[in-house]
Amino acid sequence: MLAFVVSSMLAVGVSLTVGQVVAPLRNGRVVSLALLANFVLMPLGAILVARLLWLDEPLRVALLLLGTAAGAPFLPKLAGIAKGDLAFAVGLMVLLMVATVGYMPLVLPRLLNGVSVDATQIARSLVLLMLLPLALGLGVKARHEVTAERMRPLLDRTSSVSLALLTLLILTVNVNNLIGLFGTRGVLASVLFLCWGAGIGWLLGGPVSDIRGVMALGTAQRNIAAALVVGGQNFTDPKVVVMVVAVAIVGLLLLFPLARALAVRGEERGR
Repeated sequence: MLAFVVSSMLAVGVSLTVGQVVAPLRNGRVVSLALLANFVLMPLGAILVARLLWLDEPLRVALLLLGTAAGAPFLPKLAGIAKGDLAFAVGLMVLLMVATVGYMPLVLPRLLNGVSVDATQIARSLVLLMLLPLALGLGVKARHEVTAERMRPLLDRTSSVSLALLTLLILTVNVNNLIGLFGTRGVLASVLFLCWGAGIGWLLGGPVSDIRGVMALGTAQRNIAAALVVGGQNFTDPKVVVMVVAVAIVGLLLLFPLARALAVRGEERGR
Protein backbone atom coordinates (compact mmCIF):
# COMPACT_ATOMS: atom_id res chain seq x y z
CA MET A 1 0.00 0.00 0.00
CA LEU A 2 2.79 2.41 0.97
CA ALA A 3 4.72 1.86 -2.28
CA PHE A 4 1.62 2.37 -4.42
CA VAL A 5 0.40 5.51 -2.65
CA VAL A 6 3.78 7.25 -2.54
CA SER A 7 4.79 6.33 -6.11
CA SER A 8 1.40 7.25 -7.56
CA MET A 9 1.36 10.62 -5.78
CA LEU A 10 4.89 11.35 -7.01
CA ALA A 11 3.94 10.27 -10.54
CA VAL A 12 0.94 12.58 -10.55
CA GLY A 13 2.99 15.44 -9.12
CA VAL A 14 5.67 15.32 -11.82
CA SER A 15 2.95 15.18 -14.50
CA LEU A 16 1.11 18.38 -13.55
CA THR A 17 1.61 21.95 -12.43
CA VAL A 18 0.04 23.51 -9.36
CA GLY A 19 -2.05 25.72 -11.63
CA GLN A 20 -3.45 22.71 -13.47
CA VAL A 21 -4.48 21.06 -10.18
CA VAL A 22 -6.06 24.19 -8.72
CA ALA A 23 -7.86 25.40 -11.86
CA PRO A 24 -10.74 22.86 -11.83
CA LEU A 25 -11.47 23.69 -8.18
CA ARG A 26 -12.28 27.28 -9.13
CA ASN A 27 -15.51 25.98 -10.65
CA GLY A 28 -17.84 26.53 -7.71
CA ARG A 29 -20.65 24.48 -9.21
CA VAL A 30 -18.50 21.38 -9.72
CA VAL A 31 -16.97 21.66 -6.25
CA SER A 32 -20.40 22.07 -4.62
CA LEU A 33 -21.80 19.05 -6.46
CA ALA A 34 -18.74 16.96 -5.57
CA LEU A 35 -19.17 17.81 -1.88
CA LEU A 36 -22.91 17.10 -2.08
CA ALA A 37 -22.28 13.72 -3.71
CA ASN A 38 -19.57 12.61 -1.31
CA PHE A 39 -20.71 14.00 2.02
CA VAL A 40 -24.51 14.01 1.77
CA LEU A 41 -25.59 11.45 -0.81
CA MET A 42 -22.97 8.79 -0.03
CA PRO A 43 -23.85 8.62 3.70
CA LEU A 44 -27.51 8.54 2.61
CA GLY A 45 -26.69 5.68 0.24
CA ALA A 46 -25.00 3.77 3.06
CA ILE A 47 -28.12 4.12 5.21
CA LEU A 48 -30.46 3.10 2.38
CA VAL A 49 -28.44 0.03 1.40
CA ALA A 50 -28.16 -1.09 5.04
CA ARG A 51 -31.92 -0.79 5.53
CA LEU A 52 -32.81 -2.35 2.19
CA LEU A 53 -30.74 -5.47 2.91
CA TRP A 54 -31.37 -5.59 6.67
CA LEU A 55 -27.63 -5.68 7.33
CA ASP A 56 -26.24 -6.75 10.69
CA GLU A 57 -25.00 -3.90 12.88
CA PRO A 58 -21.23 -4.32 12.17
CA LEU A 59 -21.84 -4.25 8.41
CA ARG A 60 -24.11 -1.23 8.73
CA VAL A 61 -21.44 0.56 10.75
CA ALA A 62 -18.80 -0.20 8.12
CA LEU A 63 -20.94 1.26 5.34
CA LEU A 64 -21.50 4.43 7.36
CA LEU A 65 -17.76 4.75 7.97
CA LEU A 66 -17.16 4.47 4.24
CA GLY A 67 -20.04 6.79 3.43
CA THR A 68 -18.38 9.58 5.40
CA ALA A 69 -14.80 8.90 4.21
CA ALA A 70 -13.97 10.35 0.80
CA GLY A 71 -10.81 11.09 -1.16
CA ALA A 72 -9.02 7.91 -2.20
CA PRO A 73 -5.41 7.70 -3.48
CA PHE A 74 -6.60 5.32 -6.21
CA LEU A 75 -8.50 8.10 -7.98
CA PRO A 76 -5.64 9.47 -10.16
CA LYS A 77 -4.82 5.94 -11.34
CA LEU A 78 -8.50 5.29 -12.12
CA ALA A 79 -8.72 8.61 -13.95
CA GLY A 80 -5.64 7.72 -15.98
CA ILE A 81 -7.12 4.37 -17.03
CA ALA A 82 -10.40 6.10 -17.90
CA LYS A 83 -8.53 8.78 -19.88
CA GLY A 84 -10.34 11.36 -17.78
CA ASP A 85 -9.21 14.79 -16.63
CA LEU A 86 -6.17 13.97 -14.47
CA ALA A 87 -5.80 17.49 -13.09
CA PHE A 88 -9.43 17.47 -11.96
CA ALA A 89 -8.95 14.01 -10.43
CA VAL A 90 -5.99 15.19 -8.35
CA GLY A 91 -7.71 18.40 -7.29
CA LEU A 92 -10.86 16.48 -6.37
CA MET A 93 -8.86 13.89 -4.42
CA VAL A 94 -7.07 16.55 -2.36
CA LEU A 95 -10.32 18.46 -1.74
CA LEU A 96 -12.14 15.34 -0.56
CA MET A 97 -9.27 14.12 1.62
CA VAL A 98 -8.97 17.45 3.42
CA ALA A 99 -12.75 17.73 3.81
CA THR A 100 -12.90 14.19 5.24
CA VAL A 101 -10.54 15.15 8.07
CA GLY A 102 -13.00 17.80 9.24
CA TYR A 103 -16.20 15.99 8.27
CA MET A 104 -15.78 12.59 9.93
CA PRO A 105 -15.25 13.91 13.50
CA LEU A 106 -18.23 16.23 13.10
CA VAL A 107 -20.78 13.88 11.51
CA LEU A 108 -19.95 10.30 12.54
CA PRO A 109 -20.73 10.77 16.27
CA ARG A 110 -24.20 11.94 15.22
CA LEU A 111 -24.74 8.87 13.04
CA LEU A 112 -23.18 6.29 15.38
CA ASN A 113 -23.54 6.63 19.14
CA GLY A 114 -20.33 6.43 21.14
CA VAL A 115 -17.99 6.95 18.20
CA SER A 116 -15.05 9.32 18.56
CA VAL A 117 -12.82 10.26 15.65
CA ASP A 118 -9.18 11.28 16.01
CA ALA A 119 -8.82 13.78 13.20
CA THR A 120 -5.10 14.12 13.92
CA GLN A 121 -4.40 10.48 13.15
CA ILE A 122 -6.32 10.64 9.87
CA ALA A 123 -4.59 13.89 8.91
CA ARG A 124 -1.15 12.48 9.74
CA SER A 125 -1.41 9.61 7.29
CA LEU A 126 -2.98 11.90 4.69
CA VAL A 127 -0.13 14.42 4.91
CA LEU A 128 2.78 11.98 5.15
CA LEU A 129 1.67 9.42 2.54
CA MET A 130 -0.28 11.53 0.06
CA LEU A 131 0.10 15.30 0.25
CA LEU A 132 3.87 15.41 0.86
CA PRO A 133 4.77 13.11 -2.08
CA LEU A 134 2.31 15.04 -4.27
CA ALA A 135 3.84 18.37 -3.21
CA LEU A 136 7.34 17.01 -3.82
CA GLY A 137 6.39 15.90 -7.33
CA LEU A 138 4.77 19.26 -8.09
CA GLY A 139 7.91 21.01 -6.81
CA VAL A 140 10.17 18.96 -9.08
CA LYS A 141 7.87 19.70 -12.03
CA ALA A 142 7.95 23.43 -11.28
CA ARG A 143 11.72 23.75 -10.81
CA HIS A 144 13.21 20.93 -12.89
CA GLU A 145 10.81 20.08 -15.71
CA VAL A 146 13.33 17.97 -17.64
CA THR A 147 14.04 15.88 -14.53
CA ALA A 148 10.31 15.50 -13.93
CA GLU A 149 9.78 14.16 -17.46
CA ARG A 150 12.58 11.64 -16.95
CA MET A 151 11.16 10.50 -13.61
CA ARG A 152 7.60 10.13 -14.85
CA PRO A 153 7.86 6.81 -16.79
CA LEU A 154 9.67 5.07 -13.92
CA LEU A 155 7.16 6.33 -11.35
CA ASP A 156 4.24 5.31 -13.57
CA ARG A 157 5.64 1.79 -13.92
CA THR A 158 6.35 1.58 -10.19
CA SER A 159 2.82 2.63 -9.27
CA SER A 160 1.29 0.19 -11.78
CA VAL A 161 3.38 -2.76 -10.57
CA SER A 162 2.78 -1.95 -6.90
CA LEU A 163 -0.97 -1.63 -7.58
CA ALA A 164 -1.03 -5.08 -9.19
CA LEU A 165 0.89 -6.56 -6.26
CA LEU A 166 -1.33 -4.75 -3.75
CA THR A 167 -4.49 -6.07 -5.42
CA LEU A 168 -3.12 -9.62 -5.42
CA LEU A 169 -2.05 -9.34 -1.77
CA ILE A 170 -5.41 -7.96 -0.61
CA LEU A 171 -7.30 -10.70 -2.45
CA THR A 172 -5.01 -13.47 -1.15
CA VAL A 173 -5.01 -12.36 2.47
CA ASN A 174 -8.73 -11.61 2.68
CA VAL A 175 -10.30 -14.27 0.47
CA ASN A 176 -11.67 -16.24 3.45
CA ASN A 177 -13.12 -13.11 5.04
CA LEU A 178 -14.76 -12.20 1.75
CA ILE A 179 -16.26 -15.68 1.37
CA GLY A 180 -17.53 -15.45 4.95
CA LEU A 181 -19.58 -12.37 4.06
CA PHE A 182 -21.65 -14.10 1.38
CA GLY A 183 -24.27 -15.32 3.86
CA THR A 184 -24.57 -11.85 5.41
CA ARG A 185 -25.41 -9.95 2.20
CA GLY A 186 -22.21 -7.98 2.74
CA VAL A 187 -20.88 -8.51 -0.78
CA LEU A 188 -24.21 -7.52 -2.32
CA ALA A 189 -24.26 -4.44 -0.09
CA SER A 190 -20.76 -3.54 -1.29
CA VAL A 191 -21.82 -3.79 -4.93
CA LEU A 192 -24.98 -1.72 -4.41
CA PHE A 193 -23.12 0.92 -2.38
CA LEU A 194 -20.41 1.32 -5.03
CA CYS A 195 -22.95 1.40 -7.87
CA TRP A 196 -24.88 4.08 -5.97
CA GLY A 197 -21.68 6.14 -5.73
CA ALA A 198 -20.79 5.75 -9.38
CA GLY A 199 -24.33 6.60 -10.44
CA ILE A 200 -24.55 9.68 -8.23
CA GLY A 201 -21.16 10.92 -9.42
CA TRP A 202 -22.12 10.36 -13.05
CA LEU A 203 -25.44 12.19 -12.70
CA LEU A 204 -23.87 15.18 -10.91
CA GLY A 205 -20.73 15.30 -13.05
CA GLY A 206 -22.13 17.65 -15.66
CA PRO A 207 -21.98 17.54 -19.45
CA VAL A 208 -18.20 17.25 -19.91
CA SER A 209 -17.39 13.54 -20.23
CA ASP A 210 -13.83 13.80 -18.83
CA ILE A 211 -15.16 15.45 -15.67
CA ARG A 212 -18.24 13.25 -15.47
CA GLY A 213 -16.23 10.02 -15.50
CA VAL A 214 -13.85 11.27 -12.82
CA MET A 215 -16.80 12.32 -10.64
CA ALA A 216 -18.33 8.86 -11.00
CA LEU A 217 -15.09 7.11 -10.05
CA GLY A 218 -14.20 9.60 -7.31
CA THR A 219 -17.59 9.31 -5.62
CA ALA A 220 -17.69 5.52 -5.72
CA GLN A 221 -14.09 5.03 -4.55
CA ARG A 222 -14.02 5.67 -0.80
CA ASN A 223 -11.17 6.50 1.57
CA ILE A 224 -10.51 3.00 2.90
CA ALA A 225 -7.59 4.10 5.08
CA ALA A 226 -9.67 6.66 6.99
CA ALA A 227 -12.51 4.16 7.49
CA LEU A 228 -10.06 1.55 8.81
CA VAL A 229 -8.51 4.03 11.25
CA VAL A 230 -11.88 4.99 12.74
CA GLY A 231 -13.18 1.41 12.69
CA GLY A 232 -10.10 0.07 14.44
CA GLN A 233 -10.26 2.77 17.11
CA ASN A 234 -13.93 2.41 18.02
CA PHE A 235 -15.22 -1.11 17.36
CA THR A 236 -14.15 -4.47 18.77
CA ASP A 237 -16.26 -6.55 16.40
CA PRO A 238 -13.87 -7.69 13.62
CA LYS A 239 -16.73 -7.75 11.12
CA VAL A 240 -16.56 -3.94 10.90
CA VAL A 241 -13.01 -3.99 9.55
CA VAL A 242 -13.74 -7.09 7.43
CA MET A 243 -16.64 -5.29 5.76
CA VAL A 244 -14.51 -2.21 5.06
CA VAL A 245 -11.89 -4.44 3.43
CA ALA A 246 -14.62 -6.25 1.48
CA VAL A 247 -15.82 -2.96 0.01
CA ALA A 248 -12.21 -2.16 -0.91
CA ILE A 249 -11.86 -5.48 -2.74
CA VAL A 250 -15.20 -5.16 -4.53
CA GLY A 251 -14.19 -1.62 -5.45
CA LEU A 252 -11.00 -2.86 -7.10
CA LEU A 253 -12.95 -5.51 -9.01
CA LEU A 254 -15.66 -3.10 -10.19
CA LEU A 255 -14.06 0.31 -10.62
CA PHE A 256 -11.01 -0.59 -12.69
CA PRO A 257 -13.18 -2.31 -15.34
CA LEU A 258 -15.52 0.69 -15.15
CA ALA A 259 -12.58 3.03 -15.75
CA ARG A 260 -11.55 0.99 -18.78
CA ALA A 261 -15.15 1.06 -20.08
CA LEU A 262 -15.19 4.85 -19.74
CA ALA A 263 -11.97 5.04 -21.76
CA VAL A 264 -13.46 2.90 -24.52
CA ARG A 265 -16.62 5.02 -24.49
CA GLY A 266 -14.52 8.17 -24.83
CA GLU A 267 -12.56 6.70 -27.74
CA GLU A 268 -15.76 5.74 -29.55
CA ARG A 269 -17.26 9.19 -29.03
CA GLY A 270 -14.07 10.76 -30.38
CA ARG A 271 -14.24 8.89 -33.68
